[in-house]
Amino acid sequence: MTALLELHGITKTLKGQKAPRTILDGTDLTVDRGESVAILGRSGSGKSTLLSLIGLFDRPDGGQYLLDGRDITRLPERKAAALRSAEFGFVFQRFFLLKHLTAAQNVAMALVNGQGWLPRRKRRARTLEALDRVGIAHLAKHRPARLSGGEQQRVAIARALVREPRLLLADEPTGALDTETGNLVIEVMRSATERGCGLILVTHDWDHANKMQRVLRLSDGALHPATDTRSVASVSGPARHRAAMGMDRTDAERSEVAR
Repeated sequence: MTALLELHGITKTLKGQKAPRTILDGTDLTVDRGESVAILGRSGSGKSTLLSLIGLFDRPDGGQYLLDGRDITRLPERKAAALRSAEFGFVFQRFFLLKHLTAAQNVAMALVNGQGWLPRRKRRARTLEALDRVGIAHLAKHRPARLSGGEQQRVAIARALVREPRLLLADEPTGALDTETGNLVIEVMRSATERGCGLILVTHDWDHANKMQRVLRLSDGALHPATDTRSVASVSGPARHRAAMGMDRTDAERSEVAR
């Protein structure tokens, strides 16, 4: 069966103040339907850049990007925007909710903007279903000011899921949340894979990454399998994060990985 997403040899160089910087250098990635993948890495390693390319907000300098076997590497902007709206859901650290709208109205905006005209009754039913999926249908009439950070993030997730995307992209979605709320948000997103939606989670948090089916590390412009979860399960705090991101390698090991 064809994978949902395939990246082959993706390259991206960013223009810096002093000199260009190659941030993705032959990056490969495959994500199947219903699969959850976490991407770890140091700040500035290119995680958000990679997610931006996958979400069609930017284009690679080289390589090939396939979605369900279709080459979308060089789609014209208008077609890329239409595909992004139809096939992708996005969750960020910031919630990007409109303060003057209720939770339900914020979610329904995705249907108005992304799926053309739908009868009001159908929009309402899909909106309430999405809010129910994330456990806050009872807060449908609340505006953001009356919601906690975790509740606002769940509204944002419902907004991303209401269009039934094929791929959910989450960029540090728990960065502004406490541990308990962050864990709940991760579980809500992970439940989307039960309907066949692929999930790519960019995070600094090893505990959250470890809840995905695969954990990868972005280093030196390429993705590598992260340290075996069993080998770091008993390590706590900063040491575990360093291990997960490959920061505790010896010089010899780093040289071997770079080859």
